[in-house]
Amino acid sequence: MSGPTPPPTDETALPLCNATLASLPANVITPGYDRKALTAGIVHVGVGNFHRAHQASYFHRLFEMGQDQDWAIVGAGMMHFDKAMREKLAAQDWLTTVVELDPEGYRASIVGSMIDFIEVDPGALIKAMRKPQIRIVSLTVTEGGYFLSAETGGFDPTHPAIIRDARPSGQPETVFGAIIAALSARRADGIAPFTVMSCDNLPENGHVARETVLGLAHLIDAELAAWIAENVAFPNSMVDCITPATGAREIDLVRTQFKIVDAAPVVCEPFRQWVMEDNFPQGRPSLEKVGVEFVADVAPYELMKLRILNGGHAAIAYSSALLGHHFVHDAMADPLISGFLHKLTVEEILPTVPVIEGVSLTDYVAVVARRFSNSALGDTIPRLCLDGSNRQPKFILPTIGERLSAGQSIKGLALEVALWAHYCAGVRDDGEAIDIDDPNAARLRDHARAAQKDPAAFLAMPDIFGTLAESPNFVEVFVAALRRLQTNPTRTVLADYLAS
Repeated sequence: MSGPTPPPTDETALPLCNATLASLPANVITPGYDRKALTAGIVHVGVGNFHRAHQASYFHRLFEMGQDQDWAIVGAGMMHFDKAMREKLAAQDWLTTVVELDPEGYRASIVGSMIDFIEVDPGALIKAMRKPQIRIVSLTVTEGGYFLSAETGGFDPTHPAIIRDARPSGQPETVFGAIIAALSARRADGIAPFTVMSCDNLPENGHVARETVLGLAHLIDAELAAWIAENVAFPNSMVDCITPATGAREIDLVRTQFKIVDAAPVVCEPFRQWVMEDNFPQGRPSLEKVGVEFVADVAPYELMKLRILNGGHAAIAYSSALLGHHFVHDAMADPLISGFLHKLTVEEILPTVPVIEGVSLTDYVAVVARRFSNSALGDTIPRLCLDGSNRQPKFILPTIGERLSAGQSIKGLALEVALWAHYCAGVRDDGEAIDIDDPNAARLRDHARAAQKDPAAFLAMPDIFGTLAESPNFVEVFVAALRRLQTNPTRTVLADYLAS
């Protein structure tokens, strides 16, 4: 195919639901299985775009093969935005249009692997997780949703929501409090515990989920915490599929090109990867049949992805925003942005990634660059920039710490952090204001503006930088980079880095 799929000739778009599946255009792939025959095996908390493009799509393909149809997904959530998602999906029988944006041709599939969505209520969630047929509870609650302390790197028992959940009475307000309540009830009922499967972009996400569950459980009931530690599995996994946010553009694309009225469609790249530890005491679906890799140790794969892909996103995000780029593919067409990404990745990030048997890291770097350059995806620089206070400590700062410990150069990585700091001051190179989308936006802006007089002031946030702010080597290189950005156009600073 030479371009995006042309729209059907029929001018009438149909609302997505079970009743209209048979009437959708021929260029839409609809479920080939009987959704009424599916039964629940998983409760998934956090039904956002990534979950539906990734995990739900893998299960959908498995059901298409006639396999493991007792592993259908029940959606869940505990946040205010989960209510809005539930309302949208309820009207369309929990179906989602997933469009793979390949420049060679768009492909639309109706994913039907989710069969219900629990009322957004802690009691309803606990009741659902208590059911014996639920053998996995999976999570996409974002990188910042695990109540971690940047200062210690571990569970933060002082978070107000955790303190409230640790009280002996009342409904839990965190998903982890609900998980603990459900596990406690299953224990009392003599029902084997479910596996907790994190699908978030975190190093050792299973270990992180375990630490958060056990940390809160210890505050509630030490005996229960010991039982969870001994009996509940928390497999690590690495997940990957670039999935932009859904807005009017995506909704209109689905309506005009595929004649579907979907209130919450998902667009994504055609690339997907899922690597998991095979640690499921109550069984699991045979996901290896649809491309999931089960390995003994996920750590090398996740480090590869988190540092090269997620770190690469951070590298292009703030430099591109300062230069006024909106779309990621447009930024990648800028030689200064793509050059900065390549030089930083090859010289400073790649040497910190362990060798994986059967995997070419240089090929992976090239694939990541091609994925970023996908003009059909429409991924945006503002999406890459959001939540930097959570993402930088996970995707960039550990690499800096490792290179400092090895006595290696951090010139490019320190420049990336300086670009973030300069971005947080809130003004692009052309004078346009920047809207910082971050839970800590006000604090970041205050520190960035203080850094205009004293660049080291930006580092005075121990919950973000931890002990790195006390490293003279890092502070020196960061301060020099930020001063260059404050006194020169971003293009000049990038060009000087590439010429160095």
